[in-house]
Amino acid sequence: MDLNLKNKKVLITGGSRGIGLATAKIFLEEGATVTIVGRSETNLEKARTQLEAVSHSVSTVSADLSCEEQREALYASCNDFDIVVNNAGAIPSGGIQDLSMDEWRKAWDLKVFGYIHLCKLFSAEMMARKSGVIVNIIGIGGRHTTPSYICGAGGNAALIAFTQALGAETAKNGVRTYGINPSATATDRTIELLKQRAKRETGNEENWKNFINTETLPFGRLQNPEEIANMAVMLCSDKVQYLSGTVIDSTGGFQWS
Repeated sequence: MDLNLKNKKVLITGGSRGIGLATAKIFLEEGATVTIVGRSETNLEKARTQLEAVSHSVSTVSADLSCEEQREALYASCNDFDIVVNNAGAIPSGGIQDLSMDEWRKAWDLKVFGYIHLCKLFSAEMMARKSGVIVNIIGIGGRHTTPSYICGAGGNAALIAFTQALGAETAKNGVRTYGINPSATATDRTIELLKQRAKRETGNEENWKNFINTETLPFGRLQNPEEIANMAVMLCSDKVQYLSGTVIDSTGGFQWS
């Protein structure tokens, strides 16, 4: 099926690794023009090399999206995107006493306020021309809340509610906003969270593999970044016109088992 994404201009934050990189690759395969944003120039160049094997319609922007001024600079430099995918964020694991208030602020500045601010900036322009799609990659920790991921529980729950409310508003002006809540996905980010947990509970981060129990995972494995990416790209097609304000849980049904 042709998704009608050829020549669409796509912005992907957190686009140099994991779900963001996989999403960029699939958009390029569909003929879109893609800009990926990341903090590390080294990671961006590695990503560009991989993506140019698919298409040369890719560019990179180095920016720290936890900083309001850099978010505004990003918007000022390129504000005519057809699709914006918010994917940048790294909320640490830990209980209420494990994280300092500085760690809470740092995590929320990037993911929570980063998503909200970029949505505010890009949705205004999109609604003015009455076209566009915003995708927020959030996380199932906002629905399936646990004490050991309390910072992520609060941040992701806020973004779920925000996406639902924003999607109701943007739909009145021809713009769709939706979200995806991945469960544990086979990315560098997941490994880092598992290492944090291993260090906290065993004193050695190298024990992180002990915290993956494939017997209890749906389909006996973590989900792959490409599975989230395929969903995100497919739902950006103009063939899916009535989806807005919805946040989809991609979990394999683990929360019901």
